Amino acid sequence: MSEQKPMSESRTIQSKLVLPPDTNHIESIFGGKVLSYIDEIAAISAMKHAGTRAAITASIDSVDFVSPALLGDVIELEAVVTSVGRTSMEVFISVHSKNLVTGEVRLTTESFCTMVAVDDTNRPIPVAEVYPETELEKRLFDTAPARRELRKQRRLMKH
Repeated sequence: MSEQKPMSESRTIQSKLVLPPDTNHIESIFGGKVLSYIDEIAAISAMKHAGTRAAITASIDSVDFVSPALLGDVIELEAVVTSVGRTSMEVFISVHSKNLVTGEVRLTTESFCTMVAVDDTNRPIPVAEVYPETELEKRLFDTAPARRELRKQRRLMKH
């Protein structure tokens, strides 16, 4: 496919309030809750890039929990498609927490997911190439082949 789209076209931002049912006994958000949010925003970002109403999760390639989000914090998730294959898209997601009383902002989680664009019958469909515009996008784009090779090596080790 010769069409190209800027990474910024897939950029998606969501804010969530950390509520009591979202937290464990020490009042920090459950990792599984964060993973659910990551999966959702990765799908939205991929659907925006692919121009489809569906994108399925092929893998959650990495998740780094850097610091906790606490009860009452607002977390902001940001996702962007960083690289594409024929039908797949790598999506980078960063999660920051903000204490609204103190104003403190912390990086809480970073993740890479691979999503596949699908049609209405859930068959994979080709996606447009992606190109970076900012310095961060260029770094993510330039390092994507190494992450793709790492995913390939992990799959080979399983078989």
